[in-house]
Amino acid sequence: MKHAGFTLFLLAALPTLASAEEAPKWRPVSGTLHTRWAAQVDPAKVHPDYPRPQMTRPDWTNLNGLWEFSIRGKRDGRPAVYDGTILVPFPVESSLSGVKRTVGPDQRLWYRRTFSLAKPKPDARFLLHFGAVDWDATVYVNGDKVGEHQGGFDPFSFDVTDALDPNKRSQEIVVSVWDPTDAGSQPRGKQVLKPGGIMYTAVTGIWQTVWLEPVPARRIDSLKIVPDVDAGEVKITPTLAGVDSETPVTATVSDGGKTIGEAAGRAGEPLTIKIADAKLWGPDHPFLYDLKVAIKGGDEVGSYFGMRKISLAKDASGVNRLFLNNKPLFQAGPLDQGWWPDGLYTAPNDEALKYDLDVTRQFGFNMIRKHVKVEPARWYNHCDKMGILVWQDMPSGDNKDDASRKQFALELERMMDALHNAPSIVMWVPFNEGWGQHDTEKVVDWTKKHDPTRLVNNASGWTDKGVGDVNDMHNYPGPGMPPIESGRAAVLGEFGGLGLPQPGHLWVDDKKNWGYRTFTNQEDLTKAYLQLNERLRTLASLGLSASVYTQTTDVEVEVNGLMTYDRAVIKIPADAAAAVQKTLYQPLPAAKLLAATSETKPQTWKYTTSPVGPDWAKPDFDDASWGSGPGGFGTKETPGAKVHTEWNTNEIHLRREFQAEPGSVGSLVLAIHHDEDAEVYLNGELVSKQEGHVGSYQYVTLDRKAVEALKPGRNVLAVSCRQTKGGQYIDVGLIEVQATAPATAGARP
Repeated sequence: MKHAGFTLFLLAALPTLASAEEAPKWRPVSGTLHTRWAAQVDPAKVHPDYPRPQMTRPDWTNLNGLWEFSIRGKRDGRPAVYDGTILVPFPVESSLSGVKRTVGPDQRLWYRRTFSLAKPKPDARFLLHFGAVDWDATVYVNGDKVGEHQGGFDPFSFDVTDALDPNKRSQEIVVSVWDPTDAGSQPRGKQVLKPGGIMYTAVTGIWQTVWLEPVPARRIDSLKIVPDVDAGEVKITPTLAGVDSETPVTATVSDGGKTIGEAAGRAGEPLTIKIADAKLWGPDHPFLYDLKVAIKGGDEVGSYFGMRKISLAKDASGVNRLFLNNKPLFQAGPLDQGWWPDGLYTAPNDEALKYDLDVTRQFGFNMIRKHVKVEPARWYNHCDKMGILVWQDMPSGDNKDDASRKQFALELERMMDALHNAPSIVMWVPFNEGWGQHDTEKVVDWTKKHDPTRLVNNASGWTDKGVGDVNDMHNYPGPGMPPIESGRAAVLGEFGGLGLPQPGHLWVDDKKNWGYRTFTNQEDLTKAYLQLNERLRTLASLGLSASVYTQTTDVEVEVNGLMTYDRAVIKIPADAAAAVQKTLYQPLPAAKLLAATSETKPQTWKYTTSPVGPDWAKPDFDDASWGSGPGGFGTKETPGAKVHTEWNTNEIHLRREFQAEPGSVGSLVLAIHHDEDAEVYLNGELVSKQEGHVGSYQYVTLDRKAVEALKPGRNVLAVSCRQTKGGQYIDVGLIEVQATAPATAGARP
């Protein structure tokens, strides 16, 4: 039954089954790893913070708390009796939900709760908001269906005014949810029904705040805020409801309570405000202007924005870089999954949500890659306030057919629209490692047109299609870099993955725990971490523009986090890590290519697979009887190999000459891809021994004896590689890094 023609004043929102006095009946499910914030969760005040910081109104009611729930067959109707209570907004599979049950693809999850209303308030409508529900939700109020939504990561709302009953003090909400997880093709990120490895526990149902908001009939539905640093202005476009085209609208910008600009216009028109001597937003100065938008005699909302510009431009050496506010800035940050052992997709509280960001800053990072997940609006608000740049991934799905690709496009658009006003977001990443990748050129073109104010990363890792603003490679443990290009910047979208299991802080206490490279103590882990990040400075000198370290925390069986999954242990001293990161933001030394690898262009070597004598690596050795051929050398099935000369014996020796000019050499860096053991000599001096095998080009800073072995004029680089089983490959290059120099260089090994 509909109840049109009345409005209500919301007095309170009280759960049917559990008032504040009954809240102690709720408990997290035992037998699960918990964070310290789990003890702070109060069912009567769960996630009480305002959920939409970029469009605020003073009146709202939080509907989080204890709801009834039931799991039934997918085609079954609404349950007559519910199974128990669930703590919203924690997903049903989580410990903090109080349930921790799996919902299969042939099942449906039902929610129910009530709230109370008081006397009507003139000229009001009520919007029922959901921060996110995974994945297919149908919502009923007092038995009336008020709307449906498909999409697990974007906020949605329904005007429920006409479904409210003025004759009842208790109003009912029922939500029905179906989520196929990886049995379907929809965007889902890393959720699977059988978790393991890099895939994690499924998330079903409500996982962000549910709230009710009284609004005027003549209201502001959304804002689009576009700062223009070059023009010194900001453009605000409000979307309005219940008004005609002549309705006056105003926008006011303030700084510390002082009005610095305002504009007036009509409904549907963009409002442009000049920002004189703008305070630019960035990691070192995350200044935010306050904004107020109002309909004359009607609705008024509060917001904020940052004056910042992200762009692709060439540095003084002609190399494409990522520019922030018209200045090159190396972007370095962790791969951030956003998972919690007790809440899965949902942090225990806002303090926990912010803690990960605090640690990120302590490590000296200025960026985060938010990995195939979308966070609640408050997470981006924290990034905005803290000056953390964000690369935002689109949650991946299979996208197997036209229908699923259409859904992917719909959810991509919704994500971008919902997050558009966050100054922290500087790059969109539609695809990760080919997961569900399709029509890349078309998707990138649409993304850039839909939001021309940000950069687009066409695919992070492995499946680059040559479009977008960056060429993004993954290299474990790395670091490495893709080739320098004339039209895009080179970035390292994932590297590291150094693992350390910490007993007492593990998701499972068995050998299923893993890292890309696992250590047994913090000292060795720290040493390896610092060495990896020290090498980034050389790559930055060569043209690398950004790096993403895997990862912020352990996640389920992955133990390659900077923190344990429960956030109880920081595995690497943050001050030491920050000191290394700081060097990436300082003027970079110039790098000069002495001997190129064959990664992008084959280089000629003398080589032999026959036994050699003890003097084979010396500069005056006669290699006239050796063969000559282009590198690299190996078998084509070897991972990451760029084979131009086949080598399939147990051993190979290589020699090559290069010229060096006199000058002050700070260090020498070896670029090497080896499978298996390799020894590298410079003018007869052994300068590097690399054991085992790698799957990509690695960069190794050589010790001082290598610098001492380098001579002005003619030099000889000699390499041996041995093979026992599997694939095989060898290729090397040498880079000179100057002792001091303010500029970057565009050399590429």
